[in-house]
Amino acid sequence: MKNINVTSAIIYTGISLLAAGLFLLATSAGTYTIVERVGGAAWVFFLSTIILMPIIIPLVKRKLGG
Repeated sequence: MKNINVTSAIIYTGISLLAAGLFLLATSAGTYTIVERVGGAAWVFFLSTIILMPIIIPLVKRKLGG
């Protein structure tokens, strides 16, 4: 069970970090302040994590046969 939890956490955290990084990249061309960019990236990271948790955990559990 622990292996499933750790694997799931790595996957959804990685995807959320990627989404936050893409947000930072997308806002770098605009006239946004650093506070707006970092705050938005944090918001994207947290929301992505919340949305991905209930999706990724069952997929990993099914894949690893847990």
